[in-house]
Amino acid sequence: MARTLLGDLGRAASTFLNRTPISYAPHGAGRGAGFASGLMRPAGQEAQMRAMGSVGTLFAIVDRITTAYSQVQWHLYRSAPSGRPEDRIEVTSHAALDLWCQPNKFMTGQQFREATQQHEELTGEQWWIPSLHSSGLPLELWFARPDRMEPLPDPEEFLSGYVYRAPSGERVPLGVNEVIQLRRPNPLDPYRGWGAVQTILTDMDATRASAEWNAMFFRNSAQPGGIVEVDKRLSDDEFDEFNMRWSAQHKGVANAHRVAVLENGLKWQDRSFSMRDMQFTELRDASREIIREALGFPKPMLGTVDDANRANMEAADVMFARWLIRPRLQRTREALNTRLLPLYGATARGLEFDFEDPVQEDVESETKQLTARSSAAKALADTGLWAPNSILSAVGLPEMAPAAAVGGDGGISPRELGDMIQSIYLGVDVCITWDEAREILNRAGAGLDPSVPPPTQLARRGRTSPAPDVEPVDWAAATAALTGEEIEAAQRWVVVTEDDDDRCGPCAKQDGRTYKNRAQAYKDYPGGSGYVHCTGAEFGNDCRCRVVKRGRKGEGEGS
Repeated sequence: MARTLLGDLGRAASTFLNRTPISYAPHGAGRGAGFASGLMRPAGQEAQMRAMGSVGTLFAIVDRITTAYSQVQWHLYRSAPSGRPEDRIEVTSHAALDLWCQPNKFMTGQQFREATQQHEELTGEQWWIPSLHSSGLPLELWFARPDRMEPLPDPEEFLSGYVYRAPSGERVPLGVNEVIQLRRPNPLDPYRGWGAVQTILTDMDATRASAEWNAMFFRNSAQPGGIVEVDKRLSDDEFDEFNMRWSAQHKGVANAHRVAVLENGLKWQDRSFSMRDMQFTELRDASREIIREALGFPKPMLGTVDDANRANMEAADVMFARWLIRPRLQRTREALNTRLLPLYGATARGLEFDFEDPVQEDVESETKQLTARSSAAKALADTGLWAPNSILSAVGLPEMAPAAAVGGDGGISPRELGDMIQSIYLGVDVCITWDEAREILNRAGAGLDPSVPPPTQLARRGRTSPAPDVEPVDWAAATAALTGEEIEAAQRWVVVTEDDDDRCGPCAKQDGRTYKNRAQAYKDYPGGSGYVHCTGAEFGNDCRCRVVKRGRKGEGEGS
């Protein structure tokens, strides 16, 4: 068929109106209820929910999951600009928080969460119906049975709304914003959920049938069935009389094991299987295992302790919280933050719900990790190459304040410590020893390391000058090295630059900069000259910077 301009425009308009890149429903479906009610609602959702009341293992598993899930505490926070959870501010008063604590006057928050999670465990879906004020704010929150809810797919908008089928048969239309659906992904249907019970309905039917067979076994005289053979045809009266007498003497648990007397040539032929032959015990054990596997439920959590010990009990508890409870809480948190909170408009902007993590800390693992980090920190500290706080940060440990020395409060300032060191220094080897001087400083809270040996030369007033090739001990620089803080008197090295047309920008900024000691100065100026960041040196020019050592008060400067 030939293409026409009108046809091309029609196809282009159809593509423009389609809000989704592909259609999830045929055209013409969704505005009414026919397509949704026939194809989109999974069959047997009511049977899946009823299975909880007929299979004990399923009831125990669902009950434990929903009870633990519903008891987790929730909080409302204001998000932090940093995005880190520890920087958030908790909000203790808000309408959304009140609604989540008591969704309506007939339910508590725990009851609501337990009931809706039952639906999700059994059918893979849970449905919240907020009761909205005329302004659009939610006043109450209710839940609906999954088998009574029908999504209305739309080929252009993906979803046009929902229909609730009331017990009376009335069909109540609901808008997209009037329903909050939580579902586990269904690989065949983007509109409905898929629960674990759907995968094991046949196995649960076998479990239920075996239980009914056991019950009938005891009701039917607790004896295997068989055939009574007769060598002639019985009249109706004879048959009825035999049947009545047999039932009266052998039917029921109270008549079990009574001896039967057969008259007129009647013979008994056993035609049944014993319970051992039927292997009902093994069948029911296998069915329980299938249910546990489908729901991913740890065996010890059901009270089975035949092969349990402390280790696998604790492992089961961690697995239960980590792989069963936490993922369900995360799905709920996503629905609260993306569907419920936006209904509150500007009053909920920047807010987010979060839950208390049900996974308990692994004390043994934490202890091993802390020991390993501490050993690594000690190994780095023993090298003497890095500052303590840098080591702690590198191995992932928090910063720690140094302890006060014995007899001191650790509150001495760097300036006071420097003055004290210089004062006590004058008395070393005159009236006190090096160790006595260090002990005095530590009593004041200096926190000096007792293992550091005394210097080989001491330069002080009233004593012979040291040899020319031995540099005197610089007490101010030593003080700065001990405290790790800037002290004006300790800035003994200064940058000097030649101010000419060949001086580069980085060197000009360095003019007058001071350093605590030779090591720091020579780090930027190897050998005492030539700035490591000089841009002029990159083009073959000589650097215009060098460092010189400042003299003490009353002394000149020297290199």
